[in-house]
Amino acid sequence: MTKLSRRNFIKSGAITAAGISILPEYVNILETGRAKGANDRIRIGIIGCGDRGCNAHMEGIYKHFEATNIEIVAVCDPWRIAREQANEKVRKWFGRDAKQFVSYRDLLAMEGIDAVMIASPDHVHTLHLEASARAGKHIYIEKPLAMEMEKLVKAVDAVKAAGTVVQVGTQLRSLPGITGARKLFHSGMLGKLSRIEECRNSEQPYWYRYLKEVKQQDVDWKEFLSDRPLRPFNSDLYSGWYGYADFSHGPISGFGSHFIDMVHYITGAGFPESCVCMGGIFTWKDEHQFTLPDCVQATWLYPEGFMVSSSNNLGHGMGSVRAFYGDKGMLNVTNWNTPVYSDRGSPRRDGSIKGENPVTPVDRPDHFLDWLQCIRSGNTPHAPIEAGYQHAVAVLMAQESYRTGRKVVYDSLKRKISTV
Repeated sequence: MTKLSRRNFIKSGAITAAGISILPEYVNILETGRAKGANDRIRIGIIGCGDRGCNAHMEGIYKHFEATNIEIVAVCDPWRIAREQANEKVRKWFGRDAKQFVSYRDLLAMEGIDAVMIASPDHVHTLHLEASARAGKHIYIEKPLAMEMEKLVKAVDAVKAAGTVVQVGTQLRSLPGITGARKLFHSGMLGKLSRIEECRNSEQPYWYRYLKEVKQQDVDWKEFLSDRPLRPFNSDLYSGWYGYADFSHGPISGFGSHFIDMVHYITGAGFPESCVCMGGIFTWKDEHQFTLPDCVQATWLYPEGFMVSSSNNLGHGMGSVRAFYGDKGMLNVTNWNTPVYSDRGSPRRDGSIKGENPVTPVDRPDHFLDWLQCIRSGNTPHAPIEAGYQHAVAVLMAQESYRTGRKVVYDSLKRKISTV
């Protein structure tokens, strides 16, 4: 498959006339989706005030406050403590309180909000993405985009209909080293790729570090659950939702979204044609009763003629590796800030690569600044919705294979994942 362009994305079935509801508010969506002028302040709402929302997102845009003329005007989270912590930052930075909301619906109904940043739990990403697009907002959304293929399709169609600027939180695309690696790959220096691998290791699953005591009276439990089955309040589940299968798909979607998106960005590859995935809970079985694997491996085959594998062992901290293997050279992106390349082990090395060499970085604005600049200019951001859809399909293929124990394939015309 050729590189995924906007035109190819639409042709592949990402948008169809039958798939877009022409709503009465559609004209307003187009109106609010226009680029902001240089003197217009961008008013931003935060949906999800946990670690990513309150720290990475809010601080990531605030450091560009003076250069981009932005203001955080509203925060939203089912947990009162998280809302108040986010508001403390707004008060410190802007000298006034943000509007605080429990539900994303109320934040989106607030007048004057131009853009939202979505850092809610994984199971409501598509819900919040679709609603924000239909409200005509510019959007920055955390990965993974989706836990269900049908919801992903609906949300992406809503984004395409709205025409607003959407940046997906796969920020490796904005690193100068990774952009330099992309340039190196397309120079042909590595030759023909055969395999791309990631082996990520840590002593403990990442969801343990989020566990904390949360009091039921401080949480709107039903707002958190959303469309998940009603169950008694559970502090472990609320704070450590990363480790429970109803609310996340674990390391292949959490870590794998970054890795697969990097593969697509560097190589220009399209959708995988097939995937197999297996794993289990082998080390961390305890009173928290987490339901996601602490050891899992997925392998994808691409029609461009190479294999991609992502292995996550969250039960031993032996170190990690990420590498692209070509027949003339190999690219090591284990440290994605300072990738290196060499001809070590390459069967058709021709002497054009001498020793191990640092990849020449290519300057880029950081991921948050790029999004804010694109809201002003109307340009395409580094990680547009097309790229998000592409890597979301790949990780959903892995999850379906893990769930069923079978090989899966993807039909880009029907936008369907199926087992074989």
